[in-house]
Amino acid sequence: MSCMKLKTLEQYLQSIDSFENPKVHLEQYTTLPHIGARILHTIQSSYGDIENKLVAELGCGCGSLLVGAALLDAGLCVGFDIDPDALSIFASNVENMEIRNIDTVQCDVIKDLPGRWKKKFDTVIMNPPFGTKHNQGIDMKFLQIGIDLATTAVYSLHKTSTRKHVLTKAAEWGMKAQVLAELRFNLPASYRFHKKQSVDIEVDFIRFWFKSVPKN
Repeated sequence: MSCMKLKTLEQYLQSIDSFENPKVHLEQYTTLPHIGARILHTIQSSYGDIENKLVAELGCGCGSLLVGAALLDAGLCVGFDIDPDALSIFASNVENMEIRNIDTVQCDVIKDLPGRWKKKFDTVIMNPPFGTKHNQGIDMKFLQIGIDLATTAVYSLHKTSTRKHVLTKAAEWGMKAQVLAELRFNLPASYRFHKKQSVDIEVDFIRFWFKSVPKN
């Protein structure tokens, strides 16, 4: 089971373009290269859930995680996102990196999936919106849809403060779960309403897998 060196992967991710004008209602934040590289490297080096696998990303944005998965020799990567502007940047990143095994689907993840994509992927990766006071619980909706699409495992990021709730719901949905790392997201002041230059948010990187083999 081969795996690109972590430092090399991070260097590739540093060259990826991100949001030009992030949209507040979509909670668009960039997964920083040093975090994205460590997430992907762990998924492949510890579990072998990327190389030669069918990999999906929900809310893929500009594509840093999925481009990284492709660089780790995923069989095929498909990104789902509602924002055409983000997907345009994604397409440019894919072209610049000369990657061939990536496709994207513009759709509303909550309304349009799983549909024909149910149980079509080995692995689902996502950094979902955490949910504002007007959009509470959206991360769990993303997680449930990711579980519907995957046959092996789902890797997702959730606020550490919600850990007990996330793990309880996962068990109710027939999933095993393990917190692989506690991360600290340093979110820059991307929006005009942000009063601080940056905000640190404690985030769990969690692997979810099935207690039994799911039926297609």
